[in-house]
Amino acid sequence: MDARQQQIIQWIENDLGYQDYSLQPASADASFRRYFRLKDNINTDSKILMDAPPEKEDSHPFIRIAQSFYQLGLNVPEVYAQNFEQGFFLLSDLGSTDYLTQLDDSNADLLYKDAMQALIVMQSGQHCRLPTYDEALLQQEMQLFTDWFLLKHKQVTLSIYQQKLIKNTFAFLTASALSQPRVCVHRDYHSRNLMVTRERNPGVLDFQDAVMGPVTYDLVSLLRDCYIAWPAEKVEQWLKYFHALALDKGVLSPIDYAQFEVWFDLMGMQRHLKAIGIFSRLNYRDGKPGYLNDIPLTLSYVVMVCEKYPELKKFGQFIQGLPG
Repeated sequence: MDARQQQIIQWIENDLGYQDYSLQPASADASFRRYFRLKDNINTDSKILMDAPPEKEDSHPFIRIAQSFYQLGLNVPEVYAQNFEQGFFLLSDLGSTDYLTQLDDSNADLLYKDAMQALIVMQSGQHCRLPTYDEALLQQEMQLFTDWFLLKHKQVTLSIYQQKLIKNTFAFLTASALSQPRVCVHRDYHSRNLMVTRERNPGVLDFQDAVMGPVTYDLVSLLRDCYIAWPAEKVEQWLKYFHALALDKGVLSPIDYAQFEVWFDLMGMQRHLKAIGIFSRLNYRDGKPGYLNDIPLTLSYVVMVCEKYPELKKFGQFIQGLPG
């Protein structure tokens, strides 16, 4: 038992008043946060204890956004107790069944439609007090691809031409993102952060980095997931479903589907470049090599979009020419 776990035990017993209970690891993520399932053996109640070391994680956005999304009607963890000084939080338990472990051809339509309907609810929450997904942040995210994937992982020495090609590509993707309508953006709306729940499916986790940003960002996170791939025809069906739903619910003003698809494709490329950089950084900086296995699928999405748009053809050729 490490020192923080001892502090957790003291908080559970002294502050929360638990006596007969069990505490088991529930999950961890790509940050410094970790989660435990706290079960009261007397009434068989189950809750989640989030451990977020305050020197490593600012939990104020998580709590603020959780409360805001909960008020919107989203199925997010309810906050029962909080200790910002130590970084301990008691949350409702949305279960241990995530979308990634359950998705298959028989249930994908139903599960994704639930997720898209919840996304519309989130995007309708214009009163959310969130930072803006601005040009600086978009560029900063894509720079992770250059710094951690190209330079660190692939050990590429970039020529002047290649540096200019990357700069122009990032500018092109940024301009597309900034041209989209702005809504509440979760920023990690994918199969590992969506829980299959009996009521109000899905449960939504890991939203502390939410911003006000492009309308297609969360949709591409969902439909071109870094952890699971679907046939292009299926993705197109879901994309058309969401486009029609967003128009019907007033999230989108009259935007034709062709424009929406372009936004979706280019937003996906920005996100996937960021994700590849993060996967590389998780390996080299944080000692989490498992995320390297997610790079090939994520990179394939980038290549696919580059092949579709003339403005990205040369960048796609550069990517395909990288050393293996």
